[in-house]
Amino acid sequence: MDCVQQFDGAPIQAFVPELVVEKTIDALSPASFVLHFRWPVPPEMSRRREWMCQTAKIEGFSPFPSGVQKIYYSGHIDNGGENVRKAIAVFVVGVSVLAACGGGDSSSSPTTVAETTETTEATATETTEGTTETTEAADFDIAQVEQSVVKIAAEGTFIDPEVGEQRNSAGVGSGLIVSDDGIVVTNNHVVTGAALLRVTVAGEDKPVNATILGVSECSDLAVIKLEGSGYTPLSYRTDDVTPGLEVYAAGFPASDANTIDEVDYTLTRGIVSSTTANGETSWASVDNVIEHDARIRGGNSGGPLLDEQGKIVGINYSGIDASDQNYAISGDDAQPIIDRLMKGENVDSIGVNGQAVNDPEAGVNGVWVASVESGSPADNAGIEPGDIITRLEGLDLALDGTLSDYCDVIRTQGADATMSIEVLRFSTEEVYEGQLNGTPLELSFSFAQQFEDDVASDPESAADTYDEYVSISDDSGSITVSVPAEWADVNGAANVNFGPSLYAAPVLQSFVDTFDTPGVIIEATSARTAVDIQSTLDEIDFSTQCTYVGRDSYGDALYLGSFDLYTNCGGGTTSVFVVAVTPSDGSFLARLLIQAVEPRDLDAADQIFNTFVASP
Repeated sequence: MDCVQQFDGAPIQAFVPELVVEKTIDALSPASFVLHFRWPVPPEMSRRREWMCQTAKIEGFSPFPSGVQKIYYSGHIDNGGENVRKAIAVFVVGVSVLAACGGGDSSSSPTTVAETTETTEATATETTEGTTETTEAADFDIAQVEQSVVKIAAEGTFIDPEVGEQRNSAGVGSGLIVSDDGIVVTNNHVVTGAALLRVTVAGEDKPVNATILGVSECSDLAVIKLEGSGYTPLSYRTDDVTPGLEVYAAGFPASDANTIDEVDYTLTRGIVSSTTANGETSWASVDNVIEHDARIRGGNSGGPLLDEQGKIVGINYSGIDASDQNYAISGDDAQPIIDRLMKGENVDSIGVNGQAVNDPEAGVNGVWVASVESGSPADNAGIEPGDIITRLEGLDLALDGTLSDYCDVIRTQGADATMSIEVLRFSTEEVYEGQLNGTPLELSFSFAQQFEDDVASDPESAADTYDEYVSISDDSGSITVSVPAEWADVNGAANVNFGPSLYAAPVLQSFVDTFDTPGVIIEATSARTAVDIQSTLDEIDFSTQCTYVGRDSYGDALYLGSFDLYTNCGGGTTSVFVVAVTPSDGSFLARLLIQAVEPRDLDAADQIFNTFVASP
C-alpha cells in the first residue's frame, strides 16, 4: 500500500517496515492485537512524530527509560459489520519509533498482516476526523516530567514541638525546575533554616548542591538555584484552571521510606475539585488554593501539580491523609512571588520556619519556631529555634491555629519594618520582649532579676537554684503548675470563698504559719474579671508583719495584672509577692501568693508564673 510519513508535519523519506501480528488479545476485543514494527530510525526522529498511512493514524508516546517505545493505534476496525475504535499497544524494542504504515507486498509480509492492513484501509477514511482529538492528547507523555522534578534533602538542626531537638536531621521535599540554568521552585517549609541542601535530579549520578535565592514564609514558596545548567524546565499552564481538570501530582513522598535514598519518585492522577479552597494552614497563609484528589503525602511538598500536557497548574504544599484532601498553591498566584524570589528577594518573611500552635489547656498559642535563617530579622532579634512567637505588634497570634494573623501583620507592616515582638522561650519558660529590625529581645519580667536584692542570699544554702521541677494540679484539675520537687507537701482542696485552689511547700504548716518556709498558693475564679484585680489584691494585707514596697503592673505572654511586694517579713529577709492577673480573653481571674525565703525561690517564682495554667 502507499504510505506517506510525516515528521512534525513535514514529509520524510518513505520506507516500508516489516509488520508482524504477534497475537490476538481476546480480553480486549477479537479485533485487538499486538504488532511489532522493525526498521532503522534516525536520531532526529526521537521527538514527537506522526506517520500517516492512508487516513489511519497511530498515536505515540515518548520512549521509556528502558528504551522500549509504547505506541497506540487509534482507528476503526471492521469487526462483524461494526466499526469498533480500539487502542492497540505496540512495543518497539531498542529504538525510539512511532510507526503508522503497514507491510508491503505478500512476498515480504505474512498473509495475516496483509489482511489486517486491508481491514484498516477500508475503515480509515471514516475515522480520521474522529481520532484527531485523541491524537493531540497523546502528543505529550506525562512520564517525561520526571526529568523536571527534583528531590530535595534539607539537612540541619531543627526543633520539633513534639519530638524536640533534631541535630543533623534531614527532611525531604520536592521541587520543580523552571529554567534550564537550574532555577527550582519549592516550598519555604522544605528549605528554610537548613544548613545545606542536597538535590537529586533525574539522570544525575549524585546529588547536586543548591543555593537558596529567596523565600516567602506566608506564601510557603521558595526558589533555589542548582549548580550547573542544561536542565529540562517545566512551563506554566496559560488556560484557566477549572473544577474537573485532570491533573497529576509529581514528587517524592517519604511516608514508606526509612532513609532519604529510599524515597522514590511517584506520579499520581486526579482532578481539580475546587480553585477557591481555604489556604490558611498552620504553616502558611494563602487566600485561595487548588483542591484536588491526586494523592500527595509528606515529601510531595514543593512538587508540581500538572495538567495532562505537563504544564504547571500549581505547587503542592498541603494534604490531609484521613480525608485524602490535597492542596496546591495556584500557579497564577505563585508566579508574581516567584519572580521576586528569583531576584534574591524575600517576600513576607522574617526568617523562620514556623508553625502555628494553639493549646488552650496548656495556655500556649503562637508561632513555634523550628529553625531560624542566619542573618534574618528573626536571627538579629535573638529568636531561637524552639521559641514561640506569642505576640506581634501587640496582637496575640495563632488563636485559630493558623498563621493568618501573623502573616496579616507582616504583610501590613512589611517584613523590614520595626515591629514589637514577644517570645516565649519554651525550654526555660521565660518570656522575652523586643523588636524585629530594632531592639533585640530581652527578658520581659523576672522575679529573680528584678528582686534579687530584696531576698538575702544564705551563704550556707545548699544551692543557688532548684535542680528539679514537677508538675502538680489541684483536686479538680482546674489549676496546673510546675514547682520545685522539694515542695512536695501539696493541698489541692478548693477555697469555698474563691474557687479552685492549690498549695505547695516543703512543709505546708510551716509555710502557712511562719515566714521561714517558701511556698505558693494559686487560686482561680471565673466570677471575677480584670476590673476586680485591684480589689482582689486589697483582700490580702501583710503590712503589719512586713514592709510594704508598693503595687506594680505585671505582664507576660499569657497574663496581665498587678502585684504587691512585701519585704523584710517577720523581721527577716523573706519577701512575699501577691499577684492578681487575668488572661488576654478575661475569662477568669487568678491570684497567686509566693513566699521567697532565699534567692532560688525567686527562680521558682519565675517558673511558677511561666507554667501555671488555670481553667476554673
